[in-house]
Amino acid sequence: MIKARRFGHATFETTDLDRDIAYYENVVGLSLVARDQRRAFLATEVGQLAIALEQGGAQRCTRLSFEVSPELDLRDAARRLAERGILSDIVSDPVPGVAQMLTFSDPKGSVIELFSRWEFVRTSGAVSGARPNKLGHLAFVVPDPKAMAEFYIETLGFAVADWIEDWFVFLRCCSDHHTVNFVQGPANRIHHIAFELRDSSHAHLACDILGRNGIQIAWGPVRHGPGHNIATYHRNAAGHLVEMFIDMDEMVDETLGYYEPRPWHRDRPQRPKVWTGLPRDIWGQPPTPEFTRERE
Repeated sequence: MIKARRFGHATFETTDLDRDIAYYENVVGLSLVARDQRRAFLATEVGQLAIALEQGGAQRCTRLSFEVSPELDLRDAARRLAERGILSDIVSDPVPGVAQMLTFSDPKGSVIELFSRWEFVRTSGAVSGARPNKLGHLAFVVPDPKAMAEFYIETLGFAVADWIEDWFVFLRCCSDHHTVNFVQGPANRIHHIAFELRDSSHAHLACDILGRNGIQIAWGPVRHGPGHNIATYHRNAAGHLVEMFIDMDEMVDETLGYYEPRPWHRDRPQRPKVWTGLPRDIWGQPPTPEFTRERE
């Protein structure tokens, strides 16, 4: 098994590269660090690559990258994958700040990119938008969340953070409550992308930025049950749901097996579990039709 340690960046195919660059710069607050006619790369304020964009014929997430131990030899990792019947490739200089990546596909067709060494990228400094700490997590709609969870657990060392009944699984690879989520649905597609903010005043500022850009909040603010993060959601111009959140649960000590105690936890201590029934959220209004509607 290979152990993913941290979420790196996500790659999105887009039908309008300039539009999506403008959104991630002016609304999310990422800095453009490199681009050509068909690709663009955007990083957080501290210089961690967060989003890659590729011109194409669809609006979809195509790749997820994860950092692994710097002591892991990618060739050895490729051999481990081959023993599981998973074909992989090692690519050189795939994105700014990363010299090598090991790539392979997960069962839903997304390309997984693993890297063991990286460098901060140089940003332009002055950017507008919310300016998040980091890319926090991605959620996908898949026909079989259980099978997808098993692949990520057995192949990449993820752990189950929580389930909502048997149709929504939260997985983590680090201390954060979740890094990748899978919710049951008829076809593979992205559900939402999420960025971590610093605190409540930062979340307030992010909502004001959405308002100034004429973007309506599709859900929130709400404090969720699983993960207990305070979240707001909106749709970007590509049609993807985007979450901005604070206060996510953390499991600081794996041996103890519970999330760091917080006053809003219903369980003492709060351990990974299966959530059933309503309401699951601690407070907040239910999602709007804009949040729940299906898009072509």
